[in-house]
Amino acid sequence: MKPGDELPPLRIPITRTLIVAGAVASRDYQDVHHDAELAREKGSPDIFMNILTTNGLVGRYITDHFGPRAVLRRVAIRLGAPNHPGDTMVLTGTITEVDGDTASVRVVGANGLGNHATGTVTVEVTR
Repeated sequence: MKPGDELPPLRIPITRTLIVAGAVASRDYQDVHHDAELAREKGSPDIFMNILTTNGLVGRYITDHFGPRAVLRRVAIRLGAPNHPGDTMVLTGTITEVDGDTASVRVVGANGLGNHATGTVTVEVTR
């Protein structure tokens, strides 16, 4: 691994089940993550994914790439465009820095509306 290396993209279909299951698993019972009618009343076209689900998917993306010895040391992401049912989020990553067994990876999760998530993940890959 070296700065400039790109991780292969990961396409994640955004289903209603994924959004609701992620919210329930993270104990986020906000109605906008499971009730389409209430989400529309609040100005959203449909339910949308919460940040904890996105955080988990970003972590999966990194650990799937770096393998079973990968340890996430820091995940710092920001949300932008919401993930709604029926869309696809494409995660991409670029290694920006390497220090021994530790790498920083710039991650972007894009969907049909734009960038859903942007940020940096620090991962240690033990030998």
